[in-house]
Amino acid sequence: MCGICGIVATGDQPAVSDVTAMIGAISHRGPDGSGYLRDHHAVLGHARLAIIDTAGGAQPLCNEDGTVWVVFNGEIFNYVELRHQLRDRGHVFRTASDTEVIVHAWEEWGEGAFTRFNGQWAIALWERNNQRLILSRDRVGICPLYYRHTSGHLAFASEIKALFAEAASPRPSFDPAGLDQVLTYWSAIAPRTVFSGIEQLPPGNYAVFDRDGLRCEPYWQIEFPDRGREANQDLESNAAELRNKLIQATRLRFERSDVSVGAYLSGGLDSSVTTAAIRNFTDSPLATFSIRFADAEFDEGTFQHRMAAALGTEHHEIVISASDVAGVFPEVVRHAESPLLRAAPAPLFLLAGLARESGFKVVVTGEGADEVLGGYDIYREARVRAFIAKDPDSPVRARAVELLYPWMARNPGKAPAFARDFFSQDLDPADPAMSHRPRWNSTSALKSMLSSAIRDQARDSTDGAAVSLPSGSDAWDPLSRAQWLEMTTLLAGYILASQGDRMILGNSVEGRFPFLDPDVVDFANNLPARHKLFGLDEKFILKYAFADLVPEEIRNRHKQPYRAPDAASFFSAEPPGWVAEALAPEQVMACGVFDARQVAGLTAKARLRRGRFGNTDNMRMLAVLSTQLLYQQFIAPSQIAVERPADPLLVIDLVDSEREQDVPASYVRS
Repeated sequence: MCGICGIVATGDQPAVSDVTAMIGAISHRGPDGSGYLRDHHAVLGHARLAIIDTAGGAQPLCNEDGTVWVVFNGEIFNYVELRHQLRDRGHVFRTASDTEVIVHAWEEWGEGAFTRFNGQWAIALWERNNQRLILSRDRVGICPLYYRHTSGHLAFASEIKALFAEAASPRPSFDPAGLDQVLTYWSAIAPRTVFSGIEQLPPGNYAVFDRDGLRCEPYWQIEFPDRGREANQDLESNAAELRNKLIQATRLRFERSDVSVGAYLSGGLDSSVTTAAIRNFTDSPLATFSIRFADAEFDEGTFQHRMAAALGTEHHEIVISASDVAGVFPEVVRHAESPLLRAAPAPLFLLAGLARESGFKVVVTGEGADEVLGGYDIYREARVRAFIAKDPDSPVRARAVELLYPWMARNPGKAPAFARDFFSQDLDPADPAMSHRPRWNSTSALKSMLSSAIRDQARDSTDGAAVSLPSGSDAWDPLSRAQWLEMTTLLAGYILASQGDRMILGNSVEGRFPFLDPDVVDFANNLPARHKLFGLDEKFILKYAFADLVPEEIRNRHKQPYRAPDAASFFSAEPPGWVAEALAPEQVMACGVFDARQVAGLTAKARLRRGRFGNTDNMRMLAVLSTQLLYQQFIAPSQIAVERPADPLLVIDLVDSEREQDVPASYVRS
């Protein structure tokens, strides 16, 4: 994947210097080259990570007559098949890249092209004749796309920091409502972000900007069938079809590349399935990459080694300590561009660095399986809570909570009274978000630390996701409603963003996700709920479908969510200096998001206990630390420091080819 940016102005001509600064701000996404297109009312920029057609796929790129131009971040995995179709319709290609397919597909099918793409993308198309900009984002939000829109002016970019690099950009400030959403859902929900005036294009949407303004429309939406009306009720045939679709999706993502592709191996079911599919259904050698933890509580090394040995992979691993997490956390937050309630992105940032250092630009991962195949504990919780809701006064039903989290040292069975009380709250079967209330309520407790000014400005967004459930969703299975909520909140905003795109691209590596292939997602969404969550056995059909390729000890091990040491990472015997600086009362007051007195109390408690907190205080400390870092990195500085674009710089000047104004002469041109 790469980085894109640009400015379109219906009146004035945008400044090239602004866009080159924007390219520099996201140069980590594309260190293999850069380029821009200058037109009378648009400048489009690109930072390239060369994956497909490394010699000929430089951007910006156009159609045959130069009337449609594109900058593109991502991959269109079915570009070979689409190119054949487009050639049959008379389109002429000059490169072997997937990028060129986009401009011809837009010419041929308009917005219908997006539903034909199998891939992950953020796209900006410029129609010169119509002076019209089209933006598009992939179905589930793998690739980010942000913009700032004012009358007659739109700036867009793959990351928010690039929008701050525009000279006319207002001074960055926090959006209280966006912060409120993070402190409920773990992320801001598109189109909102945590920065005022900055929006993100929602997944599965495209937008058009021209003299009539900005219009945004969905081209795809997450859908589920009515309960009991799933297309196929037979487990055997469904498992076989899921297997075929996942193998095809994995092969497509592993083989469609002109550079080496590796694979993440966590030791869990999902990455074991994707690595097994690569090993058994491709002819390529396989390198795998794993995170190990110095703290045995988080480590899954035993399972990683067993799977790597079973497949015979070239295995690489990195062992993460608490001090490693603390040392890299400021850089992690800068890439994430959002407050974080967990330190989990930090080890993933270091893992991507290991892949890059080992010579890999692309990795296949197992992300998305829990969302689309019912793997999260929140789905199991919801089923137990629905069971209790049928007779809330039954002591027998209430004991069902003791079946949850058997892998935890402090599982509900060790404190049954507390567990029954916690999981028995908000048991309203008519509530479409009943599945997520415990998590949202627990996270919302963090808002008690907000300053009075922020609390007064932030609207209560707790019901924002629930009320947006699609019309007719009341007829879905409860698991489907829970999946919809998870896919539209945590998946796009946190898993694929803070833990995904930002950590991987921060190291100039591309992530690919077979479980989020559109054919896999649509098929999984139409499965009977019992094939995904059989009783309390999560991802049942996935285990069944790959029983011959994944060892039983991995296939049937207790679900162990990926976790990393949190607050304890920042309060060891020798915490890094930035921690004290970020938590200094004057810094907290200058930021203005959290109440300085409460932060001081939490800090004293953390130092006394060396960060060994319960869940809520853990999240509080991470929220404060990450927000303070965001303030120091983006809001406090008078100017955001950016790098220059990577060489070579491709310059396409459609205004005056003899006058490349605002471009430093030292840049290489091609």
